Amino acid sequence: MFKKILIANRGEIALRIIRTCKEMDIKSVAVYSTADADSLHVRFADEAVCIGPAPSSESYLKMSNIIAAAEITNADAIHPGYGFLAENSKFSKLCEDHGIKFIGATAEMIDRMGDKASARETMKAAGVPIIPGSKGLIATVEDALALADEMEYPVMLKASAGGGGKGMRAVWEKENLVELWDAARQEAKACFGNDDMYMEKLIQEPRHIEIQIIGDADGRACHLSERDCSIQRRHQKLTEEAPSPFMTTALRKKMGEAAVKAAEFIKYEGAGTVEFLVDKNRNFYFMEMNTRIQVEHPITEQVIDYDLIEEQIKVAAGIKISGKNYLPKLHSIECRINAEDPFNDFRPSPGKITTLHTPGGHGVRIDTHVYSGYTIPPNYDSMIAKLIVTAQTRKAAISKMKRALDEFIIEGVKTTIPFHRQLMEHPDYVAGNYTTKFMEDFELKPLKK
Repeated sequence: MFKKILIANRGEIALRIIRTCKEMDIKSVAVYSTADADSLHVRFADEAVCIGPAPSSESYLKMSNIIAAAEITNADAIHPGYGFLAENSKFSKLCEDHGIKFIGATAEMIDRMGDKASARETMKAAGVPIIPGSKGLIATVEDALALADEMEYPVMLKASAGGGGKGMRAVWEKENLVELWDAARQEAKACFGNDDMYMEKLIQEPRHIEIQIIGDADGRACHLSERDCSIQRRHQKLTEEAPSPFMTTALRKKMGEAAVKAAEFIKYEGAGTVEFLVDKNRNFYFMEMNTRIQVEHPITEQVIDYDLIEEQIKVAAGIKISGKNYLPKLHSIECRINAEDPFNDFRPSPGKITTLHTPGGHGVRIDTHVYSGYTIPPNYDSMIAKLIVTAQTRKAAISKMKRALDEFIIEGVKTTIPFHRQLMEHPDYVAGNYTTKFMEDFELKPLKK
């Protein structure tokens, strides 16, 4: 087992990893930018190293600084969390070259699954259902027009190196394709330095349901059931739940088997997520694979009583998994609390938190790095907390979430708490009747004075 792990991340996920390290009697090293000097992950780690100024390009994305921090503290492993360098193949290889274990996928695996077009072909070869689409990359807009005519509209243009909804455009009619092709490529080039594109048939009324998997060094994998991530705004998840209210026993079995088949086909090692689109008839199609821990991992931990970070560390240390698949025993919902103003197009709201009161009680979990007096920097993602509730049933979980949101008080900055509170009252959400298009028709009601 590792003696010391450096966490190459910040905020709540860094603190989350530190907690598991302590429980496993592993020393932890926090890294931080000058903007995060007062963050809780810096305070609670055994050691902390400043790796640069506020811009992430000069700190959390500066590979040489992170490797240097690991070497001067004698860390024998690095956990990247999510975001930043978690799915960067160059960083994974750099860790390997320096004799430091990267707690995540190998460089080869990241490259293989990170390129969306390559991942599609790999999953097709594995026998996992994929969305009908182009065979590999599309070279020209003329090729895109011809393929769209053949597939029939609507179609979805996607950046091969994309993520977070960047470089994606839905095309409903032929006359819009050229304009949207150019826009998608420009956005992909700006965000990823790569404007390679491919095309898929647009799945209408889809659910976004993902399967959590774990694989070990022997090529054996298991799944830990599903999460429904369909409540999204501009392809960014807002809230998630496990199990999915759309799931059936037969569908869970099929999707779980497909996810395990995908992981074992590529001999995947570590924690990962196989993401699917599920249509209204419960046909499911591979969308992408995330080769890291997910933001929403706590709801899986809650419904099966399982520490995913601990399992990540064990697998990285060479410990074999049990091979057992897990089924949800409870119901859990996560609301991402962002420092954003939901009444002003979710505009970021950095600044100083003047008052903070977090909810408690049975079945309530808060993952956060903020506190009263903490200043939220404008340099990073706006998520400041995750509120997770767990209950025997979905109905009870919604009731518990409403109560917890009412208790959650954050003053000094705007947050998404009012949005989540209204979401929990929405009749379609309460009925479990929602798709990835839910937010297009959602109307936030003004707060009562």
